[in-house]
Amino acid sequence: MRDEDQQIIKFDHDKSMTKEDFYLSKSNKHIFDFLNNWPKWEKNFLNINGEKFSGKSHLVNIFLKKFKGIKFDAHDLNDSKLKEIKIHQNVVLENLDSNINEKLIYTLYNMIDLDNKYLIITSYKPIVDIEFQLIDLKSRAKNFLLLSIQKPDDDLMFALLLKNLSDRQIYIEKKLINYIIKRIDRSYSKIFEFIYKIDEMSLKKKKSIDLKIIKEALGE
Repeated sequence: MRDEDQQIIKFDHDKSMTKEDFYLSKSNKHIFDFLNNWPKWEKNFLNINGEKFSGKSHLVNIFLKKFKGIKFDAHDLNDSKLKEIKIHQNVVLENLDSNINEKLIYTLYNMIDLDNKYLIITSYKPIVDIEFQLIDLKSRAKNFLLLSIQKPDDDLMFALLLKNLSDRQIYIEKKLINYIIKRIDRSYSKIFEFIYKIDEMSLKKKKSIDLKIIKEALGE
């Protein structure tokens, strides 16, 4: 997929981050409920992990709107941002992977621990599976509560397809959405790639989406 295509999909997916816009299902309800139970957590360190487009940012945005706090991208963390966290009880660090400044992450962890604050980290894979070079950071990673967003169930796939097609002003019959669900990979990324693909095909063909376009997009 081209970079510009990926950006278009991401924009459509992330444009609404309200609680009302979030669809609860078996795939994510355990995390939603856990976040709403703040501050009654077993630990002050939480890692929410899941594949791209699985709703990690949506969940933490709902959390921050309710309980307040500050959010950074892990790749943008610097000394200046570390100073900003002092006035916040909740700190969210998004998109953690092995390509970050490990010393800064380690410092952040210690600051949270010392001041009894709360740290939520989002990542594609569980934080304990990220290959950190800093031994102390590897050790701290084991102190996180781990919550994983599961692969989308049928209800969530239906809701994601319906909402994101509607966002693009694409309206198709329920039976066609069910047809897609039975044949598409059970992956958040694949769902959004498919939505972009059928939208693009419809525009190029200058016709509304029908079973023929859907089959072509699915590679049938």
